[in-house]
Amino acid sequence: MPSYPGFLLNPIVIILILLWTVPWKGFALWRAARNNHRWWFGVLLVVNTLAILEILYIFVFSRKKPPA
Repeated sequence: MPSYPGFLLNPIVIILILLWTVPWKGFALWRAARNNHRWWFGVLLVVNTLAILEILYIFVFSRKKPPA
């Protein structure tokens, strides 16, 4: 069995991590789908970064560009 830090096996920590990441992931996936960003959707669906990538996508990469 792999050696993990004890706090990662605590069910409360796992629940808190899920409560933090699931809403961010859901909103980022929804926004990527609405913006027709297929690559972002795929990356966000597969990669788990404790919501860091999702937050970056929402606030940095998914901003609509003003019409020229």
